[in-house]
Amino acid sequence: MTQPNCWGVRSQIFALLTVFVFAFNTLAQTAAGTATATISDAEKSISAEITIESIKSATATLSAPDMEGRGTMQPGGEKAANWIADRFKALGLKPLGDKGSYLQKVDFKEIAPTEMAFSIGDQQLKHGSDFAFIPMNNGNKEVSGEMVFVSYGIVAKSINRDDLAGLDLQGKVVVMLEGPPAGIPKADWDKQDAGQIFLQGVMLKGASAIVFIGHGREEHGPDESISYLSRRQIVLPDEKGYPEYVPPIMYVGSKAAETLFAKSGTTLKDALASSELPGFKPVKLNQKAKITAKYKVTKGTSPNVVGYIEGSDPKLKEEAVLFSAHYDAYGIDNGKIYPGAADNALGTAEMIAVAESFVKSGLKPKRSMIFLAVTGEEYGLYGSKYWSKKPTWDIKKVAANLNLDGIGSEVYGPVKTMVGYGAEHSTLGAIMDDVARSMSITTIPDPFPSEKIFYRSDHYSFVERGVPALMLMGAPAGAKEVWIKRIKDWEKTGDYHQPGDTIKDDWAWEGAETVAEIMGIMGWRVSESAAMPSWLPTSRFAKFERGNTKEIPEEK
Repeated sequence: MTQPNCWGVRSQIFALLTVFVFAFNTLAQTAAGTATATISDAEKSISAEITIESIKSATATLSAPDMEGRGTMQPGGEKAANWIADRFKALGLKPLGDKGSYLQKVDFKEIAPTEMAFSIGDQQLKHGSDFAFIPMNNGNKEVSGEMVFVSYGIVAKSINRDDLAGLDLQGKVVVMLEGPPAGIPKADWDKQDAGQIFLQGVMLKGASAIVFIGHGREEHGPDESISYLSRRQIVLPDEKGYPEYVPPIMYVGSKAAETLFAKSGTTLKDALASSELPGFKPVKLNQKAKITAKYKVTKGTSPNVVGYIEGSDPKLKEEAVLFSAHYDAYGIDNGKIYPGAADNALGTAEMIAVAESFVKSGLKPKRSMIFLAVTGEEYGLYGSKYWSKKPTWDIKKVAANLNLDGIGSEVYGPVKTMVGYGAEHSTLGAIMDDVARSMSITTIPDPFPSEKIFYRSDHYSFVERGVPALMLMGAPAGAKEVWIKRIKDWEKTGDYHQPGDTIKDDWAWEGAETVAEIMGIMGWRVSESAAMPSWLPTSRFAKFERGNTKEIPEEK
């Protein structure tokens, strides 16, 4: 799953430079929950052919050291793609990539840091631990200037506050906080694009650089951001950087932030406290900063992997059920391997197990079944966006997308809880509810609404093209607060997007098996239905048909 962006660092960054609430039809779900759900003989055979051994073996292979973290535009990623292609071929899937192959090449551009420096007086901070830049992709930067602290940079007559009062910011290195201030709801702050507006205000006043430090209330603070931002970045080759006038923007960690205030006459703690008061006054830090940010840009490719099982119905076989999972992780970066076992070798292995089950069961689905393992998800859903815009199957005839991506919550124990991201938008939600009930599994709404997970994995690339889509997440029985805490702990202090994301001895593989079974049975039901899934009238996507090319703004 994309970065937090933990699930949100990347999304936070782009929100600064450019709260949604889902409405769930509770009554409809309650009514549906009283119905009797059953599994057909065909669906039983699908479940029977999905095995723990298959999922465990594929997960181990994809997250092994020789796959080198399956990095986009890296040899390990290419090796993983070829391995998946070989599995598709061995299963008898037909190729659906470029020129009769299983691979669809996607062009990329890598932006890797080469010289990163931030000095305060004669003291050098360390890139990757003390600080990191938001990759600007707008040329190399070398700037310097006196530092000044402006709190949140708020200029708002409505609340009688001006954090920039009396300041000439031309050529200054501006130190500031990400909002909202204490006492202002984040939903209100985000709805008004306040962070973007105040950041732009600082830029327009001529700041030579902007340094963000933490106030301690962030869900994902500067130290977490630094871990991601110090790595190489992957973008599409035609993706332009920010305008030249945008200055270097960086994060400084909690320990290094104290250094910024060493000669200011106030402590970091006191400065943060004053930032929450209406009468805040800017603080001159009485130190000069020198900043260098240089990058190497390299072009290359990385493939999606795609194969299909042809449908058996003379007419319906022109339509297809699309299964997806991203196979990429962070590869090798700064000398470290990021294995990405839970995110998302596990999801890819589950999807492969679904393909295997259709083949081994001998079932002949009416609609065709497409299996798509995408690249570049961790950097911006690039692989799925590419396939959705340059599909190797008529996008208007893609019946639905079922996607797997997560952090391994399905291996916390036997799966007894399911979340379907997007369930409230289309008839896929009712299908998932019915399948889950038949397996004595409870479905619940999105437990992380503020994380905007619906927008942050590959299924959303297909939603944007008007295709009903669902991302499946499994979790164990019991109070959701328990496993939610485990997820949150893993995001903040565990192995999420880190070298420690490896297979663990305590993984409950039967949970992964259950998730694959639900995916497979749902796909079968979509295949056999007389009509393709559709958007619910209550969904904001109901007005978008398959093949949509209009931009769909993210809901706030």
